[in-house]
Amino acid sequence: MNTDFLDYLQQLVETSPIIIDRPKGSDHHRFSGKAYPVNYGYLDGTSSMDCGGVDIWVGSMGIQKVVGVLCTVDLLKRDTELKILFDCTDLEIQLIHEFVNDNRMRAMYIKLER
Repeated sequence: MNTDFLDYLQQLVETSPIIIDRPKGSDHHRFSGKAYPVNYGYLDGTSSMDCGGVDIWVGSMGIQKVVGVLCTVDLLKRDTELKILFDCTDLEIQLIHEFVNDNRMRAMYIKLER
């Protein structure tokens, strides 16, 4: 079942333009002094729970593959979301996980493998 889910996520990414609206090193819009550890954006032409595009973290591994997802709970926005981890190294995943698990948000990382 993981394989089908991973294949569908991969297809969604491959057929959607990736828009990076928060480049690595840029400040978080709600929390000054907190910089994004990896490029962050969304898949254009998609929709998620927050009525925006599906969120995606884009790393530097160089394989162009979905490697996992983050399931998040945000008490400030009072929502939950699925965030795609694309092309992320193990270190980048760790940095993303630490970045997200701060303030009033918590995330669970799910590694997806073939």
